[in-house]
Amino acid sequence: MLPTVILPGYLESAIAYLPLQQALQQLGFPTSTVPLRRRDWLSTLGGRPITPILQQLDRTVKQALEQSDTGQINLIGHSAGGWISRIYLGEKPYLGRKELESQAFCHAYPNIANLITLGTPHISQERWTRWNLDFVNNNYPGAFYPSVRYICVAGKTVFGSRISTKWLAYSSYQQTCGVGNTWGDGITPIVAAHLEGAENLVIENVFHSPRSPGLWYGSPTILPSWVSYLS
Repeated sequence: MLPTVILPGYLESAIAYLPLQQALQQLGFPTSTVPLRRRDWLSTLGGRPITPILQQLDRTVKQALEQSDTGQINLIGHSAGGWISRIYLGEKPYLGRKELESQAFCHAYPNIANLITLGTPHISQERWTRWNLDFVNNNYPGAFYPSVRYICVAGKTVFGSRISTKWLAYSSYQQTCGVGNTWGDGITPIVAAHLEGAENLVIENVFHSPRSPGLWYGSPTILPSWVSYLS
C-alpha cells in the first residue's frame, strides 16, 4: 500500500483529520496529515499567496517518501486542499503576487500516484480566490497529468435556496459557480467539485466539513465509497 498524505481544507487544522488518518492506517495505508494549525492559514487570507501551505505540504510528502521505498504516494486534498494539491503537482513555478523567484517550487507530479479531492471547489467566482484558481486552471486544466489518477468526490446533500435554512448553501454555491439553486455538500456545488477527465464521484448525504454535525467525506460509513481508488 502506498503512503498517503492528507492536506486539510481552508482554515482547518490537522487535528480535525485525525479520525480519517487513523481509519486509513487501519486499512493498511501509512497515512500522515500535513501538520497545519488554523493560524497557519492567516497569512493566506484575502487572496494572498498559499506558499506557506505548499511548503508544509512539500515537507510532509518528502518525509512520507523517505520512509517508504515506493517512490510515490497517494495525496488526499479536502476542500481548498484539493486545488492547492493541483498547484503542488505542477511544473510551472508557483509565484504568489509580489513573491520572489527564490520562493517558488512545485513539480511534484512524478511522486503522486493518485490525487483524491474531497469537496474541492475547483472553480470560483469569488474574487479573493480567483487568482489562485485561475493559475491552476489555466496552467493545469482538468485531470492534467496522464500519469496521475484524479478522483474528484462531490456531495449531494443540500439544494441551495433563498429560504433561511438553505441560504448558506445558496450563497456559497453562487460565489463558487455563479448559481445558487443547485446541489452540493452545503459549501461546494457538485459542478465545481468535478474535473474534466477525472473519475468523478457523487455521494449523497455527506456534508462538507469534518466538523459538520452529520456525515462528511471521511466518516467511517462513507469511506468505502472512495477508498478503493487508493493504491
